[in-house]
Amino acid sequence: MRISARADYAVRAALQLAAAQDAGPLKAEAIAEVQGISHKFLEGILGDMRKGGLVQSQRGGNGGYWLARPAESISVADVIRCVEGPLVSVRGERPPDLAYTGPAESLLPLWIALRASVREVLGVSLAEVAAAELPAGITALAADPEAWTNP
Repeated sequence: MRISARADYAVRAALQLAAAQDAGPLKAEAIAEVQGISHKFLEGILGDMRKGGLVQSQRGGNGGYWLARPAESISVADVIRCVEGPLVSVRGERPPDLAYTGPAESLLPLWIALRASVREVLGVSLAEVAAAELPAGITALAADPEAWTNP
């Protein structure tokens, strides 16, 4: 699985908004500066997140962006889906919509399991990530020394 720069930037911006949830709106320029993201690129991402219902915005001197829902109710998966579409697809189709025959028949359950695994890991809320309180299962996966090695 490949996480695009767009998805990475969207999640980082959402986490910045989650961390400032009680501080009021954040300007895109401030988020871009803190996270080291191109302001112009971030504006497009925030626009998509606004259209997707994850953030709200207000123009003007006191304006900016804020999460549309509590950070506890927005997952990393929600953010990625909002800016990239489905988390796992095969040839642009969802795994349950595929059919295989012969020796490839058992490939379908593999794709479905992959989708379920990705959804489980990325189901972590913005609040959990922003507070550095990842679930034990995620922490264990990340602590595995084999996690970043090529087989």
